[in-house]
Amino acid sequence: MAKSVEVTRTTRGALSGDEAESLFAEVDETGHPNKERAKKQHSRRAEKGASVDVDPLAGEDPSGADTDRVITRTAVIFVSLFLAIVVLAQVGWGYVRRVTTATLAEDASMRSLVSALGMGVEWGGGFTQFPSEFTVQEADENTHRIEVTVTDSDSSSELEAFATAQVQASALSVNALLNPNIDTVVYHVKVRRDDEGRFQKSTFFGFLRPTGATTPFMTFVWTKTTAEDGVVFDCSITGVDSMTQERLHDAITSKSTPATIINYVIGDSAEEVAQNVLDAATDDELMSTDAAAMAEAAEQARREREQAEAEAAEQAKREREAAEAEAAEKAEQTAASEDAGQESDDAGAEQGQTSAD
Repeated sequence: MAKSVEVTRTTRGALSGDEAESLFAEVDETGHPNKERAKKQHSRRAEKGASVDVDPLAGEDPSGADTDRVITRTAVIFVSLFLAIVVLAQVGWGYVRRVTTATLAEDASMRSLVSALGMGVEWGGGFTQFPSEFTVQEADENTHRIEVTVTDSDSSSELEAFATAQVQASALSVNALLNPNIDTVVYHVKVRRDDEGRFQKSTFFGFLRPTGATTPFMTFVWTKTTAEDGVVFDCSITGVDSMTQERLHDAITSKSTPATIINYVIGDSAEEVAQNVLDAATDDELMSTDAAAMAEAAEQARREREQAEAEAAEQAKREREAAEAEAAEKAEQTAASEDAGQESDDAGAEQGQTSAD
């Protein structure tokens, strides 16, 4: 029976195992030359015969089996840190802002008013900001008056500027009128217009300011009077020109809007109120008698408001004069008492000197 002979063919020029190991002694498992890492990996393979789990993002996992797990963990850590930084920044900014915000109810000086216009004042559930361009004409607790002027560069129309200025004037005035030494707050509003009368706005996130001419827009006058039943705040709007009135009227009103109320708020005269009411009555097929009655009611309300303002101002003037007179009388009485005491002391001294003689 023939014996089977196993013949191993050796390729000419092929490397043996030891030769191959010597050739790749300085190459690690990723195929990169790294003598120290390759030596450690060769020793591990010689002892354990298997590789170990490595971090793919560190370049030690050629198979990439753990890539999804590492990426997920990294993303979660990044998002968590980002949210924590945002929340801490918001809380810290809110705290710093509340600490540094001027309290006009306690101090209505020039410095505190500039700080309030620059940083904003607390109003409602947050803060009310003011235009970056502003000037302070007066802020004095002795004269009981505050007067400022702001230039609105963020509004694009009369209606937007009116709505914004009304909120800003209300926030500043009420905060200041809560100070017992302030009775009047005057808030002037100016805007920038081009040659055709259109509003100009700041661009590039407010860094580029418009270059148009600055024109007066309107003025809010807030006053405070003290009555027997409490404190009365009154607001009047002045300085609105005819063009602004017309554009506000067109922006606010429609065919179904009561023209009398809008015109009364904007500040038209009694004749213009009556004419607008009659026009609205014609357009909406209203009776002319009802329109005339509405105009008469508007005129009567205007007269009553002016009378109430005059009476309130006169009452406040009388109260201040009475307080000043009372203070002067007390000062005179105090001075008289001091003089009488001094004369008594002098008389006692003279009498003592006479007795001694």
